[in-house]
Amino acid sequence: MPISGYSDPINHALAFAAKHHDQQVRKGLSAPYLTQPANVALILTRYGREEDTVVAGILYDVIEDFARDGYTREMLEPRIVEKFGSGVLQTALSVTPRKFDDEGVELDAEEQRADFLRRLQDAGEDARWVCAADKLHNAATILSDLRRTVEPETVWSRATGGRDTVRWYARVADRLRDVGFDAPILDELAAIVAELDVLGRQ
Repeated sequence: MPISGYSDPINHALAFAAKHHDQQVRKGLSAPYLTQPANVALILTRYGREEDTVVAGILYDVIEDFARDGYTREMLEPRIVEKFGSGVLQTALSVTPRKFDDEGVELDAEEQRADFLRRLQDAGEDARWVCAADKLHNAATILSDLRRTVEPETVWSRATGGRDTVRWYARVADRLRDVGFDAPILDELAAIVAELDVLGRQ
């Protein structure tokens, strides 16, 4: 059932993420990296998502980092499944960017994005929620930073892909709608992307 506050699995997931992200900070900022998974959890909770979806949202970046470091699903299972369940791992993995395809061929940056968009077709509803919440938080963070700064280039330089990041978020939102995900969170994401687009052209 949807959650509205504290739960032991969510607390455990935050502690697990905090341990993994220890000493990490947001790119170009002094804010602890844990602010990312914590805010994704808040977004998912605000939209009334299930506990396992919130936990997957908290662990999403941890699992992405493990995958980037070459961990296979078999290596991840003892770390994640035993603590949080196979559904949480499957949810996060299905929307985790990959450096290699199913045949082990390394993908360049644009191929990784195309692979990510393609895999949204087979991702479950919970995974699409995690994807949308992650992109919403990232986009909202950029927008908030732009509103506070007098030097926009310092903000854009922190974003992976710079101003192209806005187009990437728009592509993800469009793809989510194309595969049948039409939750209200996409309206919130679209509004932020539209404002970022205006600022990015200035």
